[in-house]
Parts: sequence; C-alpha cells; structure tokens
Amino acid sequence: MTTITNPTTLFHPQITTSHRRQRRPLPPIKATFPGEETQTQAHRRRFVITTSISLLALNNLNVPAASAESWGTRSFIKERFFEPGLSPEDAVARIRQTREGLHSIRNMLETMSWRYVLFYIRLKAAYLSQDLKNAMSTVPEPRKSSYVKAANELVDNMSEFDYYVRSPKVYESYLYYEKTLTSIDNLVALLA
Repeated sequence: MTTITNPTTLFHPQITTSHRRQRRPLPPIKATFPGEETQTQAHRRRFVITTSISLLALNNLNVPAASAESWGTRSFIKERFFEPGLSPEDAVARIRQTREGLHSIRNMLETMSWRYVLFYIRLKAAYLSQDLKNAMSTVPEPRKSSYVKAANELVDNMSEFDYYVRSPKVYESYLYYEKTLTSIDNLVALLA
C-alpha cells in the first residue's frame, strides 16, 4: 500500500473557481389563457390578416390572358420552374433562339468558364424537351421520323455535353459542343 507523504502536490495552485463559465438562466415560459393575448401575438395576427387580405385582393384582379401565358411559377414538387405550355409556333421560335444562344457560348468555352456554360446548358435543357414536343405538331407527317431522330440526338448530345463540362474535360467538352451545334442546326432545318 502506498501512502502520500506530501498532500500539496496533488493540487494545482493556479486553478481557481472564478474561471468557470457562468450559466445564463433560461427565459421564463409564460402560459396564456384563451382570453389573454400578448403584444407580439397581436402583431403577428394583424400581419397575417393584412397579408391574406392583400393576397385575396391581388388574386381577384383581372389579368389578361396574353400576359399570363408567359408567366412562370415555382414548382416546389419538381424543384424547378414550371412554364405554361407555349403554342407550337412559340416553341419553334424558342428552339431557334436556343440555337442562336448555343452558338454564342463559344467564347465562354474558350475562356473555360465552366460554371456559366453549365448553368446555360441546364437552363436550356430544362425547357427544351417541352418545346420539342410542342414543335412536333408543326412538322409535316413525312418528316416526323427524322424530326424525332434529330430531337433524340440533340438531347443525347446536350446531356453528354453537360457531363463533360461538369468533369471538366476540355477536349470532350469541345467535341460534344460541336455535336450539339450540328444536331440543333439539323433540327432547326427540319422545322423550317
């Protein structure tokens, strides 16, 4: 059995109790009865009532159908923007506009601005499938099979282009950029 001969060696002389962290008391929990109402509850209730009245007033406004067609709303289910269906002629015009936009991003590829290219591709691919379906009604019956083939090729090339921009692999990105350009040019030629 061991004995301690010097009891002062067990204690460290610099530790004191004043260095302890003071605990703050928790805020008091107050119960309210149904007849009582605090100031914040009244303010919150007034805010909810005024916003609901203003939203009802905005909802009752008569909005012309022409301006409502181009509006988009946020879809929380699909986690993307929902755009109302365009007419086939508008879909063809937007496909042509997408073609011009894809031709104009060459500078971003040359400067290797991968993030901007990726955002642009995903934005265009998000509504391009809907536009391709709408534009199919303008294609004459004998050219529909070649239109479907060109549309599938365009979607495949854009997804590969998206993949290689994400990696980022420079040569493959340029390769699929050129393939995407040729496939969208073929598709627009079929729509003319």
